[in-house]
Amino acid sequence: MRKKLLCTFVGLFFLGILSVSAQFSRPISVGAGAGTTFNLTDLGNIESKFAFYGELDYLITPYMSVGLRGEKGTLSGDGYRSDFKNRYFAGNINGKVRLGQFLERSNNYSYYSLEANTFSRVISNFYVGAGAGLVKNRIVRNLDPQYVENIVNLGGELAEDLGEIHFVVPLNIGVDIPFGRTLYGPQWAINVNYQHTLTTNDNLDGIVNKNNDQYGFVSVGVKYALFNRK
Repeated sequence: MRKKLLCTFVGLFFLGILSVSAQFSRPISVGAGAGTTFNLTDLGNIESKFAFYGELDYLITPYMSVGLRGEKGTLSGDGYRSDFKNRYFAGNINGKVRLGQFLERSNNYSYYSLEANTFSRVISNFYVGAGAGLVKNRIVRNLDPQYVENIVNLGGELAEDLGEIHFVVPLNIGVDIPFGRTLYGPQWAINVNYQHTLTTNDNLDGIVNKNNDQYGFVSVGVKYALFNRK
């Protein structure tokens, strides 16, 4: 599954480059996509699972944005004759800055989007970002008694609340690949993103131990820009 997903990402990336243009000049974009999650928890044998998301972004400039993101997916892992599954919901507010913010460009953005070379357009759309949000757990676990005993002996415990809501910090790295030209710049974009989510507790898998749980989410999505920047 992971090999097929990687091939899909690579194919979409190079397809986007063939018709790439600069980042959106329009002030608002909506997007949706899907991909695979993987857990970094106490039950460390990783099982890739499906997740999808929707988002709304406001572009402060064509290369800086703040946005809202909702996400639904599954985290799963196993080990020590035990396993868990967490069908979670998550939401966050985030900010992103793209490399184009630091490159030389014209104040007339529409003119720039027509004149910039392909290399500059591709490079300018890489971004990093961070945010803050909440995750709602829906955990089901099957734990071997010997494993539970070992957890307790090491100072850990079983979580009592398998459906709690807790604070998370999502970190993002990715690229937007806009395509299609209009007088005001492109209106569509392919998005390839990796989100690494840090939690503030140790309960994505129903086991509370010394280190906080984390998870990753690799996704491909589509964005659509709304309105015209005045």
